[in-house]
Amino acid sequence: MIKFADEATITVSSGKGGNGCIAFRREKYVPRGGPSGGDGGRGGDVVFEVRRNLRTLAHIRFVHAFKAKNGNDGTGRNKHGADGEDVVISVPPGTVIKDLATGDIIQDFGKGDEGRWLFLKGGNGGWGNVHFKSSTNQAPRVALPGKPGQSMEITVELQMMADIGFVGFPNAGKSSLLDRCTNARPKIAPYPFTTKIPNLGVLTVADRDIILADIPGIIEGASEGAGLGIRFLKHIARTAALAFLIDLSDDNYLEAFGVLLGELRDFSPELAGKPRVVIGTKLDLPETDGRLAELVEALPEEQVVGLSVFSGEGLATVSSFFLDFVLKAETPEERDSWTGVPE
Repeated sequence: MIKFADEATITVSSGKGGNGCIAFRREKYVPRGGPSGGDGGRGGDVVFEVRRNLRTLAHIRFVHAFKAKNGNDGTGRNKHGADGEDVVISVPPGTVIKDLATGDIIQDFGKGDEGRWLFLKGGNGGWGNVHFKSSTNQAPRVALPGKPGQSMEITVELQMMADIGFVGFPNAGKSSLLDRCTNARPKIAPYPFTTKIPNLGVLTVADRDIILADIPGIIEGASEGAGLGIRFLKHIARTAALAFLIDLSDDNYLEAFGVLLGELRDFSPELAGKPRVVIGTKLDLPETDGRLAELVEALPEEQVVGLSVFSGEGLATVSSFFLDFVLKAETPEERDSWTGVPE
């Protein structure tokens, strides 16, 4: 089975608290010194940290267990044991933490905010015998053990943070469009299945950055497990809209949109219901002459535009669609947080 850097199963454990100490003062001129056992230190916590400079889960995929340090035991002279060191697990924005046993979502870093989130607290340190001194027990020989830490098996999944997701059959021109519009440099070749992992790029329109996501091509039967594309559909689950890329040089170009939409609907009706634009690609090729008009006529209820990545024809129109989708998905507060929106 092929493993990808967008998912990892790990065991996380917080630290055990240190034990309390049984000790008594044994100093010169203090022949009957009282209890002086210190408390144990607190066990370390399990903490997740969202970092924007991360794009995959490759750094944790092969680390099967993350364990915080145990707290140190207390010592005499009322000395508190040192607290255990936290274990900090860095993840990219868009990461989802799930309980491995139930599949329930524990935490969703969908907003992409940077910062730390406390997951499992370490065990408290045990009390030393100094806490058990009383008028009737001046020399207690009792101390408490540290509390155990917590442990859990979880799945860490990455759902990329993108504004527009590309959907299409292999070799439909998704990677070429991403390369032309953005600073991404995906693998491009004149044969299918060159994209095997999701790629992100940033398109700037009217001083606004729009994140585009290219996923491996979908093939018919993908919702039943065929091919790779359906596995990566979770990466475009958060997008504001979808761009369906149709290869006009393919003889089945009129049926392509229906097949793609059907696979998406079988996988997730919510995803299939997102705002969308249909882009007919490869307008520069001689065999596509007249096919864009036929595609527009065949899809009267869809927004259909033509595009040639090679010549640049239609790029401005496509970019305008992408910006419009993003603006409509934003709240007024989000829109006011940046400048450059055309009046």
